[in-house]
Amino acid sequence: MVDVFPLIFLAASVGGAFYLLIAMLLVRRFVALPRHAPSGEPPVTILKPLCGAEPFLYENLLSFCKQNYAQVQVVFGVRDADDAAIAIVRRLIAELPGMDLSLVIDPNVHGTNFKISNVMNMMASARHDVLVVADSDMCVSPDYIRHVVGSLQQPGVGLVTCLYTGRPTPGFWSRLGAMFVNHVFLPAVLVGGVTGKRQDCFGATMALTRETLTAIGGFEVLKDHLADDHALGAAVAKLGYKIALAPEIVGTVMHEPSANAMLSHELRWARTTRMIEPVAFAASVVMYPMQLAVIGWLLSVLLGSLTATATGVVLFATLCRFVNIRVVNHALNLPRTPFWMVPLRDVLSLSTLVASYCVKTVKWRGRAFRVESNGHLKLESLGHDENLIPAPPVV
Repeated sequence: MVDVFPLIFLAASVGGAFYLLIAMLLVRRFVALPRHAPSGEPPVTILKPLCGAEPFLYENLLSFCKQNYAQVQVVFGVRDADDAAIAIVRRLIAELPGMDLSLVIDPNVHGTNFKISNVMNMMASARHDVLVVADSDMCVSPDYIRHVVGSLQQPGVGLVTCLYTGRPTPGFWSRLGAMFVNHVFLPAVLVGGVTGKRQDCFGATMALTRETLTAIGGFEVLKDHLADDHALGAAVAKLGYKIALAPEIVGTVMHEPSANAMLSHELRWARTTRMIEPVAFAASVVMYPMQLAVIGWLLSVLLGSLTATATGVVLFATLCRFVNIRVVNHALNLPRTPFWMVPLRDVLSLSTLVASYCVKTVKWRGRAFRVESNGHLKLESLGHDENLIPAPPVV
């Protein structure tokens, strides 16, 4: 009977190793998918809710302004008249006089999700019927809008979203944060969608028509949701539409100035994901086969059984993880990942997964919220840091 304990971890590790191999193949397949050229070029409004002068904000916003597309309106929005992002937006407006750019400054708050409140305030300035909402820390290619609109025009599609890779700012913790996005989040989305039953939506891109938005009740239905991207996807899917993953991978700036900042962000992501997909979240423990194999090996040593088998599983899981890292980096044109950082990254991810079962609240832009069972936010306490980077979209 004692052999059962190490066997559980070793079996989970073997399953996780094969998961890694499947994941890397799906990443390679995804980057090779053809792009959809739009049928005509319907005018597009891009909504960019902002809060604070984040690292590389000018470069990120500029990438949305310089699109190979006939007619694009970009609406920037802030709540605070003293927001540091305003100077950057005004610089863009001055440098690009031929572009249709506008800035909305509106302090009205419509719910506990301040990002969606910001978007709701910006909608009065949106003139076109194709709407694209994208987080402020995203950077895109000049053909981004073409690929997104082309995907939105496919039969049965009501909402288009994009995967993203992490682009770290200088610093050790930012590099670790980017590794989570690149080597955990992105492959997991592709594995989750391989059956066709899972349709995710991410704040990196949320593109839909005004008609679809009206049919779900407008952005008002999202104003109290922490995972507004997930809630939007669920609302559109409820209408019977498909959520399309555009074959366009955008980049997001990962700025983690300290271990506490990174772990706080990732704990919020984990807590949110656990609330949205509790079964899938629990099953995601197999994404860390090296750590599971080591636990199984330690148990086998303590119990004096299966030691040779456990050693083999540790070696197999380690090999699969390193091959996974190399293949994903190559497919996504990412810089080389130092192998010594991989075990540390996976230990932190697994620890965060476990810790998410022990927390009841999440922190977002300096405020503490309790996440209720329906995904709504309930304000617990106020904070003072208004410029914290918001959580990336739910896996």
